Amino acid sequence: MALLPAATRAAAAGLCRIAASASSSPPSSAPARRERELPLALLAERGKMVVGGHRGMGMNAVGAPPGARVGAARERENTLLSFGRAAAHAAVAFVEFDVQVTKDGCPIIFHDDFILTQGIGAVYERRVTDLLLEEFLSYGPQKESRKVSKPLLRRTGDGRVLNWSTEEDDSLCTLQEVFECVSPHLGFNIELKFDDNVLHHKKDLERALQAILQVVFQNARDRPVFFSSFHPDAAMMTRELQSLYPVLFLTEGGTSKHHDSRRNSLNNAIQVCLEHDLHGIVSDVRGILKNPAAVVRAQESNLALLTYGQLK
Repeated sequence: MALLPAATRAAAAGLCRIAASASSSPPSSAPARRERELPLALLAERGKMVVGGHRGMGMNAVGAPPGARVGAARERENTLLSFGRAAAHAAVAFVEFDVQVTKDGCPIIFHDDFILTQGIGAVYERRVTDLLLEEFLSYGPQKESRKVSKPLLRRTGDGRVLNWSTEEDDSLCTLQEVFECVSPHLGFNIELKFDDNVLHHKKDLERALQAILQVVFQNARDRPVFFSSFHPDAAMMTRELQSLYPVLFLTEGGTSKHHDSRRNSLNNAIQVCLEHDLHGIVSDVRGILKNPAAVVRAQESNLALLTYGQLK
């Protein structure tokens, strides 16, 4: 697929470029199709790309040297401000965001497994899913001026804990608020986020997924929606729990290794999709470059193929 035209690339600076690839008509050997295909707005026309906003206008590159990460967002990632800015771009078909569920059962938007703040002489770190909704929303800017906010810190990949500052800030939010406040014409790629270092029992996965699905069913209406997850069991269970919205398996495409072999290659990801009737794959673009033959196999299997990440 061709790159975006130069003018569109400039307008979409800071956004994650995601290309969707799927056969326009399934080959004769393909399995029977699912109840709903990927939303048409998210399928690329010949010679074009579909653009998705990663966490809205892009992720925040906390601690990175200036220019080290292309398109690092000015706005706080995964906020209504960032989603609204992305929706204003004509090139953007959908936004991707990370959903976790609080201890009291509310789906919220946040990427990291842990949330950090500064106390008196110490840094306090909590697992996001151990927080009640009220506790989670107390971090960062507050919607009500009378409330005192907790400063947000972030742990970088090399272990440093830094002030999580952005040029333009906004409050943390819930999945319900995103459906209510973001343009209904903007598609949602809802990433079902689960900590890789925690063993999630089936009942815990189902409880979290049911909470998310309830919000989606009550609020999605005609909005294009699809789910994705790096957690293969979460992706499979989401497919089992509902048949209305497409479910894609997220993979790093073999660029890193995991204890779960299903996550270690594009070929394994394709096999997971075929065995459990998932609609497609979202892969790190570097995995595609390492194994371009997987593109053909995905197309022959009538699977959607989306990519994320940078080429360098």
